[in-house]
Amino acid sequence: MATPALLASQLHSLPCIARGKVRENYAVGSDRLLMVASDRISAFDVVMGEPIPGKGALLTRMALFWFERLAHVVPNHLTAEDPLSVVAPDEVEQVRGRSMLVKRLRPLPVEAVVRGYLAGSGWKEYQATGGICGVPLPAGLTLASRLPEPIFTPATKAEAGAHDENISFAQTAALIGEARAQEVRTIAIALYREAAAYALARGIVIADTKFEFGLDEHDRLTLMDEVLTPDSSRFWPVDAWSQAQAQGQTPPSFDKQYLRDWLEAVRIDGRPWNKTAPAPTLPPAVIAATAERYASAARLLTGH
Repeated sequence: MATPALLASQLHSLPCIARGKVRENYAVGSDRLLMVASDRISAFDVVMGEPIPGKGALLTRMALFWFERLAHVVPNHLTAEDPLSVVAPDEVEQVRGRSMLVKRLRPLPVEAVVRGYLAGSGWKEYQATGGICGVPLPAGLTLASRLPEPIFTPATKAEAGAHDENISFAQTAALIGEARAQEVRTIAIALYREAAAYALARGIVIADTKFEFGLDEHDRLTLMDEVLTPDSSRFWPVDAWSQAQAQGQTPPSFDKQYLRDWLEAVRIDGRPWNKTAPAPTLPPAVIAATAERYASAARLLTGH
């Protein structure tokens, strides 16, 4: 990458109100936020010490692509304003190509996870209970099986360093109200169906993904944060999925699963990593391979 990797943005012209695993959020007045996507990457809710060069710009391009493509399904948080217009001249290069100027919303305290295939924590829960998040599933499904219909499996939003937890629809309704929970479920599944059909025609299976929503000043449900990126989704090459599913294996992926697999296999003083900070040092080969998987997903889905 020609542009140096950005481990963390440091803007002096705007107050930083939140630093997440990947993004910094800066207040722009009382009604907008500047979201800057760094090149950090996390796995098992731990931020790695080494960045993935170009990742923040790639995530931003993909999110903007999907926000535009899905705007007819639900409003989103974009303002259509140039992010470079709200920072000081000496901050432009930290922001260029990796930021969004968005409406300030009231975030809902749940992640709207939609699953179309059986993988990850969903596979483990299915093996134990025959369902996921209280949603019963047919018996006899195997790892990477396509589900009869996409299902809504919400999760709590964890604080930095903590783990998200799957919750039932009833728990979601208790947090945000029955009517709002039903609206989130309906919209999230509609977003997934449209995105999954588009991706499948381009050679990618979207096994699962998570959406985040907030409420605007009129209490309208609004799509926010990021959408359908390799950070928030499980992307499989369709040809590899067919073969892996027949063998009961997890397909290779265009997301951070490669990094997770490496972290599961690495040994520190002869012992597995305990999935708490600090993370193991990422070798250059792992950084490069992760970057290439993210770039492959972007090329297939957006054409760039």
